[in-house]
Amino acid sequence: MVKVSNGKCIRHLGSQSMKASKTRNLVATVAIALTTVLFTSLFTIAMSINDGFQQSNFRQCGGWSHGTFKYLSEEQFNDLKDDPVIQQWGLRRFLGMPTDIPFNKSHVEVGYSDETQAHWMYCDPVEGRLPQEGTDEAATDTHVLELLGVEPELGAQFTVTFYVDGKPTTQTFRLCGWWDYDEAIVANHILIPESRVNEVLSELGVDPNNSQDNSGTWGLDVMFKNSLHIDRDMNQVLQNHGYQSESRSLGDNYILIGVNWGYSGAQLSDSMDPATVLAIAAMLLLIVFTGYLIIYNVFQISVTNDIRFYGLLKTIGTTPRQLRRIIRQQALVLSAAGIPIGLILGWLVGAKLTPVIISRLNGVVSVVSLNPMIFAAAAGFSLVTVLLSCRKPGRMAARVSPIEAVRYTEGGSIKRKLRKSGKGVSLFSMARANLGRSRSKTVVTVLSLSLAVVLLNMTVTFTGGFDMDKYLRNMVADFIVGDAGCFQTGGDAFNRDMALPQEVIDDITAQGGIAGGGKVYGRTSAVQEFVDEDYYRSIWSKWNSPEDLDLLVENMERSDSGKLVDTAQLYGMERFALDILSVLEGDLSKLYEPGSRSIAAVYFEDDYGKPEMNSHWARLGDTVTLRYVEEFEYYNPLTGEVYEGGIPEDEPWCARAVNYRDIDYEVAALVSVPSTLSYRYYGSDEFVLNDQTFIQDTGTDSVMLYAFDAADDGADSAMESFLADYTETQNPQFDYESKATYAEEFESFRSMFLMLGGALSFIVGLVGVLNFFNAVLTGIITRKREFAVLQSIGMTGKQLKRMLVYEGLFYALGSVLFSLLLTLVMGPLMSAAMESMFWFFTYRFTVSPILVLMPLFAVLGCVVPLAVYRSVARSTVVERLREAE
Repeated sequence: MVKVSNGKCIRHLGSQSMKASKTRNLVATVAIALTTVLFTSLFTIAMSINDGFQQSNFRQCGGWSHGTFKYLSEEQFNDLKDDPVIQQWGLRRFLGMPTDIPFNKSHVEVGYSDETQAHWMYCDPVEGRLPQEGTDEAATDTHVLELLGVEPELGAQFTVTFYVDGKPTTQTFRLCGWWDYDEAIVANHILIPESRVNEVLSELGVDPNNSQDNSGTWGLDVMFKNSLHIDRDMNQVLQNHGYQSESRSLGDNYILIGVNWGYSGAQLSDSMDPATVLAIAAMLLLIVFTGYLIIYNVFQISVTNDIRFYGLLKTIGTTPRQLRRIIRQQALVLSAAGIPIGLILGWLVGAKLTPVIISRLNGVVSVVSLNPMIFAAAAGFSLVTVLLSCRKPGRMAARVSPIEAVRYTEGGSIKRKLRKSGKGVSLFSMARANLGRSRSKTVVTVLSLSLAVVLLNMTVTFTGGFDMDKYLRNMVADFIVGDAGCFQTGGDAFNRDMALPQEVIDDITAQGGIAGGGKVYGRTSAVQEFVDEDYYRSIWSKWNSPEDLDLLVENMERSDSGKLVDTAQLYGMERFALDILSVLEGDLSKLYEPGSRSIAAVYFEDDYGKPEMNSHWARLGDTVTLRYVEEFEYYNPLTGEVYEGGIPEDEPWCARAVNYRDIDYEVAALVSVPSTLSYRYYGSDEFVLNDQTFIQDTGTDSVMLYAFDAADDGADSAMESFLADYTETQNPQFDYESKATYAEEFESFRSMFLMLGGALSFIVGLVGVLNFFNAVLTGIITRKREFAVLQSIGMTGKQLKRMLVYEGLFYALGSVLFSLLLTLVMGPLMSAAMESMFWFFTYRFTVSPILVLMPLFAVLGCVVPLAVYRSVARSTVVERLREAE
């Protein structure tokens, strides 16, 4: 067999074929460009949101280093920093934090960071520089300076009181540089020289190796080759030097590590289970399928139109492989024109939509990504979609025989038996029969139109299912007021200094417009309970190794009956607060009685409001004995020696009650406390008493929170304005939460998803409309001779247009019916998935978007066929008969 070099000839045939199909080329180029717009805009939005999330995550976790080796000694720091796995490192030494006014609502850290670490923490001075060793210099941000009332001027002095290992110290610094305040950054920093850190530690007698809050320890932040396996790389570094991060109980070689959870790649690699892989694959397949629908239809109709041309080529010896190459060559040429246009337009669309979408996401940095991966991935997906789309039309052209090609019509060469009907032939039946002549084209067109409708319907169903009542379930009052520290998750435990004075409550009630309110008292004295050892172990085994748990139990005091003596947490609540508790069992009526010895046991709930019935030991009707301790004695657990004059330094100690009162209560109800009324920290079993019993039995009356409702919307707005000003300027020690704030967050979250889904539906809808237009256009063009024949034997132009309108309406009706079917099938599946992902989601079936789009589809089905036919009908019947010969 002699091989002939005919590549040039094949390329010439493909080129000439394209020149003869200018309309097809334009439609195909637009289709490819629009598909690329879809890919590029989606990838731009996704990558930008990801970058924005990462940037906001970095700010929340303190920087963008890959990870941190925490609380090191100087020897450990020097041992680890030069490990070959580490690409770059930075040093951080935390010294202390100011917590008094004006810093009670801000997280400010005082310490040393080298230049690399400062850069990773966004501490790059815009004026001045970082502090030099051996000086009294300090650098900070404009927010800290504003809180201190200091103008940002180089050389300005400022004084800060902060706590180092629990010991207060007041230090004066000279400003050497500052950077702009970024609201997204959780922690503010006052950076001082390392020499000053050592001086303060020496002044206060704090040894970094024995510090309770790790003041002065060395923190090693590191960067690796990439962020895909941060945890693995950090443990590899430890292993290289004989350390481990599993548990302190395994030895003194334990080092705590922290992985930067802000990196999406690290999170994805850690959670890359089969379900995640399947979800990502399904999403990518859906995107590719959306583009496939339109491009496939373009090439399928094109091949159908040119089938006689391919049949003639086969008669002169062109092989099936060469025909497929011609079609593939045309696809690549059209892609070379359409993909670059789509990349540019897609990025512009994505860049316009991204800031609007991100503005709906609280705390996400607004970033429009220019990552090259966006364009590479979009171009790759578009090219793969084009090549997949032209495979079947290529095989179709390669299979057809020369004889079949000459006799080919739009319905193909398949012979069908015609059924006789006594009703005759109508325009309606002719339109319906025409759609059946090319079923694959009809199915693809209907499917592409339906996909956009289903996507929009799912978006509306999804966002409409966001249940504000569920979202606001924990915000049980219009307003909650308390010390600023009460609203800081992970802050200090409630104490007398954080109590809400009666004067503040009087100032609030003096504004009027309050429908009802009540106080929540917090525990500020020692209260103990008695629990079984098995229960204690079941609770604390979640956070402690078996060895550590054994040690805890061994050092705990026991009652005469052998039960463990543990700390109990109490609430005292007025009736308003009691009324908004969630009662799981029993009732609270007995707690309403003054001086009642009834009590409610507090159970925790998960995010979906389901009570965790193993989170407390007390059951309905049980007797709970609480011990109110007035005096402790401290002793050595090893020798039994009682420490009289205080606890000696570096000596082990335990405490036991020596002066106390034991009081019995009956459990009248099992309840859950909304998080907004809770302590916002855990560690002890919780109980609720009424306000009078709490004050009487504890001997304290410290108000933790004051919750109240506004009388109407006008009073609500007025109180919102008053509290904003009151807690910001008049009494900055205090803060508040309001239902309006939570509602605003909810609407912002919901609007973001609605906008994103609407944008996606619009782009997919354009694909569907273009596909419909293309199907109608090519269908009319390929049947020009047929229409001319029909008109030559008596069909009027009006009848022909009516038949085409019927065809368009069949497409529209088919799309609507198929959309309804898909919605009915996918609704329950979507419900289960969304309710498992979002605890505030409630599925509500709706088809309103489909019903709204029905008239639009009907107009589309009428206008497009008429517009296309009008351009074809410019030629006379005779001209069209001759043209098709």
